[in-house]
Amino acid sequence: MKKRLTLAVIAALSLSLAVIANAQQQSSPPASASSNSNNSNSAATPGASLITATTSPSDMARAAINAFGGTKYRSLKNMVLVGTADLFSPNSTQSLPAKFAMVVAGDRYRLEIDARPAFSFQQISDGQQTYSSVRGFDLPPPNRFGMPLLLKFDQPGYTVSALPDRKKLRGFRITDPDGNTTDYYVDPDTARVMSYETTFNGNKFGIEHKKFQEVDGVLVPTSFSQKFDTPQGSFFADYNVKSVKINQELADDMFAIPSE
Repeated sequence: MKKRLTLAVIAALSLSLAVIANAQQQSSPPASASSNSNNSNSAATPGASLITATTSPSDMARAAINAFGGTKYRSLKNMVLVGTADLFSPNSTQSLPAKFAMVVAGDRYRLEIDARPAFSFQQISDGQQTYSSVRGFDLPPPNRFGMPLLLKFDQPGYTVSALPDRKKLRGFRITDPDGNTTDYYVDPDTARVMSYETTFNGNKFGIEHKKFQEVDGVLVPTSFSQKFDTPQGSFFADYNVKSVKINQELADDMFAIPSE
């Protein structure tokens, strides 16, 4: 998968310079990323031995959570990522450089990308509502797909089913009580989620992890790409995390939905 992200996704991720500056103040020193996209500076991941040809989909989901920190990952209060991004619009070979800041706290989420003067955009979810600064451009609510959904795989109403392998990666699907699905592909040697994708409002949205960094016992993606397929074509973005901070005191209005 070429390292790029959707401008649409970009739009949903754009952050104002002020927010970036605030997040940078909360971020830790730059995270060092391994030169190998499948290996990080972290120790061997727990549960890796569970990923075999006969591992059940539920056991793969459980092993993946363990690979990202197990109990520490489940009890994570929040994560703040700050860095740079290269944005690509459909059929474009020239990237648009940007800054980004992402704050994740359970079902709450804030992502902003600043590529001014070309554009700036933000997406905010307070756990109930999701706001996008681009009217008519809707991305999947963060609590309905991806890593937050993975943490709910063993709750009532959620189902886990097998998917065909993708090259060397093992696959499984999680479906929530409302029928929303995310497809996950894990490295059988490490149990890490290397990519996941979902379909929202008829458009496919996917993330591919390239590099990781262990921070206080939690595995954090420090290089990842996003792809968003739309009727106009595919938007891509490459993200490179420069600093990471977890379990921070956040501003009361960090996830406040802007008034119309």
